[in-house]
Amino acid sequence: MSRTKRVLIISGSVLTVLSLLVGGAFLWLWTGADVNTVGKEPFGNELAIPPLAESRVEKDGTRVFDLRMQLGQKEFKDGRKTSTWGFNGDYLGPTLRAERGEKVRVRVRNGLDEPSTVHWHGMHLPAEMDGGPHQMVAAGASWSPHWTVDQPAATLWYHPHPHGATEKHVQRGLAGMFILDDPASDRLALPGRYGIDDLPLIVQDVTFDGTEFDHGHGMMQNAGFLGERTMVNGTLNPYREVADERVRLRLLNASTARTYTFGFSDDRAFDLVGTDGGLLERPAALERVQLSPGERAEIVVTMRPGERTVLRSYPQDNYGDAWQERFNGGDDSFDVLQLRAADRLRPSPETPDELGTLEVPDGTEAVKARHFDLKRSGINGRAMAMDRVDEIVTRGTTETWTVRNTNGMPHNFHVHDVQFRVLEVNGEAPPAALRGPKDTVFVPNGTTMKLAMRFDGPADPDTPYMYHCHLLYHEDQGMMGQFVVVEKGQQAGRPSEHQH
Repeated sequence: MSRTKRVLIISGSVLTVLSLLVGGAFLWLWTGADVNTVGKEPFGNELAIPPLAESRVEKDGTRVFDLRMQLGQKEFKDGRKTSTWGFNGDYLGPTLRAERGEKVRVRVRNGLDEPSTVHWHGMHLPAEMDGGPHQMVAAGASWSPHWTVDQPAATLWYHPHPHGATEKHVQRGLAGMFILDDPASDRLALPGRYGIDDLPLIVQDVTFDGTEFDHGHGMMQNAGFLGERTMVNGTLNPYREVADERVRLRLLNASTARTYTFGFSDDRAFDLVGTDGGLLERPAALERVQLSPGERAEIVVTMRPGERTVLRSYPQDNYGDAWQERFNGGDDSFDVLQLRAADRLRPSPETPDELGTLEVPDGTEAVKARHFDLKRSGINGRAMAMDRVDEIVTRGTTETWTVRNTNGMPHNFHVHDVQFRVLEVNGEAPPAALRGPKDTVFVPNGTTMKLAMRFDGPADPDTPYMYHCHLLYHEDQGMMGQFVVVEKGQQAGRPSEHQH
């Protein structure tokens, strides 16, 4: 055999072996990339309910809360403590609650060893009180934002927003709910006893590396951190005993990258009564509701005496191509929370047929249209710059914002200060789950959404609000922009390029 022939045979054999090795490795990665905890959770821990935050009312009627960001340790698993961050405790924070029309002040103290912020997600308030990356609180320092609550009853939340580090700060446990009430919603026959038939559910995905959280990004993941199990209100394997015929669940996706499609293990229908910014006009009977990071939903589920059912997250059916589904969480399934009904249940009224009138604009009075192209490298081709104002809006006007994702991966879109109405999804009327007031919306690849929002001020040309992808790894990498609200004819100022 000639030398050339021998070289060709050996080279071909080596290439064949390498191809088999690469193909085998990819097959191993593919088959092990999805996560499924269905039927595997023992549900042995009673669900913790975040306490209602203590407050006091000053002489001028201002309700004052105190929040302290602090280091801690929490025993998620028996005998093993995990290093955590929390508000007023070792992990997560208390639920703040206020009425529409109340003046609110929150005294925030940073007990961490690095700067952070507290952003009031979904709240309508002045830009300098928003808690975005321009309102940094140094380690050991304090900040006291104050505003008047001027929006309908809703399930909001609070979390850090430091530019470039939001994912890390939220993952470590800095998050809590902020519930707003108003007289109109109080009159409705909806479950409303906090922690009894009205349950806050802060859902997060986690992975433990020994006794610590694992915050790493998996191989071939571009969505951000994706955990291998879920917990609710900081409780692993949670169950909740309920004693009422109908229970209201306030679902908050506080994960940093994972999108959930919530339903029940027996496929029972439930009533969707509220979205991010408050109640729908009328309830929608659904079997599934999809929530991307930052989104909320209020649902009412009917229980029967003595039964058990599991709140479950199902695989996504709109997540993108096979690669995105497999490696970025679209194929994953989780058993999230078990509900256990007592043998005898207190009767509950039927969910009302009418819930209220939406206060978000319908787009007919829009004076300007803007377009936002979502890419991981930036929005409209530009990565975030702290000293650049990207958009200028006029106080008191309504606009339509069209948001498009052709990036090949999932994104979502959150706008600070305002609640918006989804007018169209790919040119069609939105589904029932998107017909309520929203501040965050999931925008899968190949999707274009048209949103209507009104900017009621106050004007502040020097202090911007944010709009961004709420997959926090994408946000940290620069998928964020800034807008200021100005009076008619006023020019924008120049925000600082540094975090204060």
